[in-house]
Amino acid sequence: MAYVLMERINDFKTRVYKPTLRRAAILLGALSLCLLAGCREDMQNQPKFIPLRENDFYRDNRSARPTIEGTIARGQLEDDPLLYTGKVNGQEADQFPFPITEKDFARGRERFNIYCSPCHSQLGDGNGMIVQRGFKKPPSYFDPRLMKAPVGHFFNVITNGRGAMADYSAQVPVADRWRIAAYIRALQLSQTATSGDVPAGQPVMSHAPEQTFGEVKLAERATEPTEAK
Repeated sequence: MAYVLMERINDFKTRVYKPTLRRAAILLGALSLCLLAGCREDMQNQPKFIPLRENDFYRDNRSARPTIEGTIARGQLEDDPLLYTGKVNGQEADQFPFPITEKDFARGRERFNIYCSPCHSQLGDGNGMIVQRGFKKPPSYFDPRLMKAPVGHFFNVITNGRGAMADYSAQVPVADRWRIAAYIRALQLSQTATSGDVPAGQPVMSHAPEQTFGEVKLAERATEPTEAK
């Protein structure tokens, strides 16, 4: 009985199991051939342009193509001359391209302390920490020439640099340059303003600025509110 059972099992393997394995092996081999057929040389040497490499597709043998005349990249229209150049009719403007709020002043002060104060100092007198260590001293913002300079002048200097100062156009976005210019104007006003410049009804603050270890300390003393004239 056991012998007959073994014979039937062997017969099942011969008629069903082995052909199934054979078909599976053939199918696996076919799939492998399909995958190998996909591994062409074009996957390594694709017909693409590599920047700054010669390419004979064009007559000038350059892979990099010049932009079509009159095209402007997305986000680079810059159709507001005052905002992007600081000038109106070719002259440095003495106006801002957008309203300056208290939040803008705070942002301008933060950016000024990061990028400008190492040379100009937090007071704006040109005696920053780098200058104290031998770097060329920039002019004080309280110099009569800069006191009369329009805000567009400060925007242009930040954008294009001047003298020993490199431009900061890569580090400081356009809007932040205007905020820094506004803060510079506030620094100038802090040293030259009088009680007559304070709106009627507002308290007059007396500031005695001094710089200690790179930080500005302001001693404030409130006086009587100004009277309307």
